[in-house]
Amino acid sequence: MDLHVRPFTLTLSEPFVISRSADEEAEVVQVAIVHRGVVGYGEAAPDPHYGESVPGAIEFCEQAAADLGDDPFAIEAILGRVAARGDKMAARCAIDSALYDLVGKLCGQPVWRILGLDRETIPPTSYTISIDTVEGTADRARRAAGYHALKIKVGGPDDLERVRVVRGEAPDALIRVDANEAWTVEFTRDICPELVALNVELIEQPLPAAATEAYEELHAMQLPIPIVLDESCHTLPDVAAAWGRGDGVNIKLTKSGGIREALRMIHAARALGLRIMLGCMNESSLGIAPAAQISPLVDIVDLDGHLLNANDAFQGLGFERGCVLPSDEPGLGVEPLDAWP
Repeated sequence: MDLHVRPFTLTLSEPFVISRSADEEAEVVQVAIVHRGVVGYGEAAPDPHYGESVPGAIEFCEQAAADLGDDPFAIEAILGRVAARGDKMAARCAIDSALYDLVGKLCGQPVWRILGLDRETIPPTSYTISIDTVEGTADRARRAAGYHALKIKVGGPDDLERVRVVRGEAPDALIRVDANEAWTVEFTRDICPELVALNVELIEQPLPAAATEAYEELHAMQLPIPIVLDESCHTLPDVAAAWGRGDGVNIKLTKSGGIREALRMIHAARALGLRIMLGCMNESSLGIAPAAQISPLVDIVDLDGHLLNANDAFQGLGFERGCVLPSDEPGLGVEPLDAWP
């Protein structure tokens, strides 16, 4: 098998603002693995918050080309060799995704069908409303009309008022809030009754990931709104650690290293009685596609990364009834808009 890798710049439709950053572009890394003329594609979304970078992901993928061998069906063995190179999880996700895409194409079946899943059970995706002024938040909420679920980024000024204005603009939508580690135990506890009154479904990552004892303290309060851990949960061992600290986990393939690890995490979380969210970074349709393939397995879907972009490198994902849907096409079901490789 031959591996090709390239960077790609996504232009966001509007500034993406969370408690710790504001971005107008997102850099991703795309991988193509070729076997006997068939091409499998995958994408990495390196996050500097986790010590990853585009140059580092490209270098890792180029070095991992030596690990592929000549049997694309030997996914466990290949990914074991790739994992031995280190914890560049975004790059590992790109290789993992490309292999699943390749195997699906060789079998002539979409990955969701190979895994025995049912697209009819996919939950609707949330659509992200970035941190903004109260007036700007209201405008964003109006423009998000039609989405079944809205995720409000918080951790800035006027958090509660921004949630109120979104509820006013979207009285029937599911509403989730995501603090990206910006809140404290006391603030989370005190704002909960107000959020309950606004029918907020969940709070995502209110405290810093390192504040494990604070999460245990918060969990012991038995808050009326579930706490879902994102930055605190990357790979399988983090799922076990989440029990007793939160009510659910947000699994992102670019954090876990791809479909293979995400499946293990989903089943472990289910065994522990944790709610399961499937999330994303700012990614193209290629980055969202592997998560969409396994989305029938989860409770909460947050796969709007490609919907927030002004450009894309791939096409093939569907969107119906508020759900991001994988197609019937083999593999991941997406193909590049240009001739690559």
